[in-house]
Amino acid sequence: MNMKQQLARAFILSICFAVCFGLIALLIHDRRLDAFDQTIIQWVQALETPGFTLIMKGFTTIGSGLVIAILVPLVAVILYFVLGHRRELYFFIGVIIGSTLLNEVLKIIFHRARPTIHRIIDAVGYSFPSGHSMAAFTLYGVVAFLLWRHISGAFNRSMLILFSLLMILMIGISRIYLGVHYPSDVLGGYMASGTWLTAAIWFFHKYGYAAVATKAHAS
Repeated sequence: MNMKQQLARAFILSICFAVCFGLIALLIHDRRLDAFDQTIIQWVQALETPGFTLIMKGFTTIGSGLVIAILVPLVAVILYFVLGHRRELYFFIGVIIGSTLLNEVLKIIFHRARPTIHRIIDAVGYSFPSGHSMAAFTLYGVVAFLLWRHISGAFNRSMLILFSLLMILMIGISRIYLGVHYPSDVLGGYMASGTWLTAAIWFFHKYGYAAVATKAHAS
C-alpha cells in the first residue's frame, strides 16, 4: 500500500469514527440507548462470580491511570533507546497526552452521570465517554501501529493485533461489569479514541514520513 492509500485510509477511518461517536452522543442525549444500556448491563453483570470479579478488577486496574503512567515511559524507553526512533517517540507521547486531554474535555461537555445500579467498585467523575476505554484503545492501538512496522511474519502480526484487541475489549467490559460505566460510555470511548488515533496516524504519515523522506533526499 503506497503513501496516498495509507493517508486516504487513515482519513476515512477518522471520519467514520467521528460520525459514530456523534451518533452515539446524539442517541444518549435523546435517551434512545437506555434500553440497550440496561440490557447489556444486566447480561454482563449476570456473569458475576467472585473469581470473575477478581479478573475484571485486574483488567480495570490495567486500564487505570497509574498503570498507564508506568507503561508509557516503558514504551518510550523502548522506542528511543532500543529502536532508536525519535519521531515515533514524539508521536507516541503526543497521542497519549492528546487522548487524555480529549477525554477530559468530552466529559465536561457531556457531563453524563455514572450508572447507579449494582456498583462493585466506586468511581468518581462523569461517565461519557469512558476514560478507561479511551486510554486502552489509544495505548494498545498506537503500540500495535508502531510495533507492526518492526514485526515480521503474518503470525507475529496477527498475535499483536489479537492481543491489542483483547486488552481493549476486556478493559471496556470490565467497566460495565463493575458497574461504573454504561455500555454506550465504552462504545463512545472507543469511537472518540479511534477518531483521535486515526487522525494522529494520518498526520504522522503525512508529515512524519515526509520529513524523513526530505532528510534522506537531502543527504
